[in-house]
Amino acid sequence: MSHISRSFLCVFLLLLSMDSFAQVNKWRDIYAAKKQDTVFGIAKKYGLSVDQLMEANPEMKIEGYQLKKGETVFIPFVQKEPVVPTTPVVVNVPAQKEADIAKRAIRIGVMLPLHDVDGDGKRMVEFYRGMLMACDDLKREGISTDIHAWNVPNDADIRQTLLDQNASKCDIIFGPLYSNQVKYLGDFCKTNHIKLVIPFSIEGGDVAQNSQIFQVYQSVDQQNNDAIRAYLDRFSSYHPVFIDCNDTTSKKGIFTFGLRKQLDERKIPYNITNLTSSETYFAKSFSTTKPNIVILNTSRSPELNVALAKIDGLKTARPSLSISLFGYTEWLMYTKAYLDYYFKYDTYIPTVSYYNPLSPQTQQLELNYRRWFNEDMRVAIPRFALTGYDQTQFFCRGLHAYGKAFTGNQTENSYIPLQTPLHFEKVGNAGMQNNHFMLIHYKPDHMIESISYSFTSQTK
Repeated sequence: MSHISRSFLCVFLLLLSMDSFAQVNKWRDIYAAKKQDTVFGIAKKYGLSVDQLMEANPEMKIEGYQLKKGETVFIPFVQKEPVVPTTPVVVNVPAQKEADIAKRAIRIGVMLPLHDVDGDGKRMVEFYRGMLMACDDLKREGISTDIHAWNVPNDADIRQTLLDQNASKCDIIFGPLYSNQVKYLGDFCKTNHIKLVIPFSIEGGDVAQNSQIFQVYQSVDQQNNDAIRAYLDRFSSYHPVFIDCNDTTSKKGIFTFGLRKQLDERKIPYNITNLTSSETYFAKSFSTTKPNIVILNTSRSPELNVALAKIDGLKTARPSLSISLFGYTEWLMYTKAYLDYYFKYDTYIPTVSYYNPLSPQTQQLELNYRRWFNEDMRVAIPRFALTGYDQTQFFCRGLHAYGKAFTGNQTENSYIPLQTPLHFEKVGNAGMQNNHFMLIHYKPDHMIESISYSFTSQTK
């Protein structure tokens, strides 16, 4: 997969509009035309006939067509006629050669809703685009990939998709998005010894039953438990102040209740106040001898805004108070509005992924994405293209280095992610679960640090 441009998107979406779940990416290569290139020259370069090249690039058949510099040219696989030997020939291919992924292209399957019908499809198309960009970068480092994608929407019978002969040839499959498809795809991957990466939220405990599954998503309960452990690890000497924000829609009470229970067990005193409390009663909740750590029971922006205003007033009246904030992943969406406050109040935000718009590597990938697809990435947490990019880089590098033995644990990982770190741990004697967790720390000196944790199952 070399230079892919926005022309690919047009072909890609056209293929997705067909009423089938067939693979949509069967190109041997994608070539960016140079100034002196001709259709004949490109065909010759890849051992194709002009007709074969034109079949893969229908616009070449249009009257008056002229190849332009920078244009994307799709290079198809050459369909060769089978050779019938005059005498029976038996060829035994050593199993080790087939298993040596480092010496051949890594065969990647993608089974996700790749369409333009609803939000799921649009998000997964962006995820897939990130995968393609990762494959392009990996190729420059000598890691070859052969990627096949199937559109598998929510109402699809994934068993029909698995009838495609290319599915059983995959080394690794990314998908599905929907829980009702996991069992069939998981059993298929187990039978065919294919690694299955489940990249997003699903229900069920298949990872504990299937040794081929790599579960990237972490449940809300797991994230809450990890946030509590990270809090206790870092703030055991702080004075906790819980602010009741009167948000009846909030689901963060599960976290604050769990944290308070742990504080009670450790006999760590804390205070509870309210957004509507008077300045006097609000101030009484804060310690004058210990650093204070503030925890809200909602992640919503309006309540955070009010809380920051009250804390500002308190600091004005009592500038010697030491105050930090312990927030929620959702606060990362408000960075543009509250960045100065995050720095001012030494804020810690628990999360499993971090989109850093100031990173030169992230900025370059976003620029390339805009060039390739003529649009920006969706504003979301996480960024789906970055998620696809990170996961593809992580697993392809691992397979290239360790082959089928790759487990994704910390000792095998050398990839520095743009957004989502991945550290996998075995669940019992079955699959692998991502257990990486971090605190994003906005320091008063206007520096941002990432504090990483990898909580093992023994501590869960």
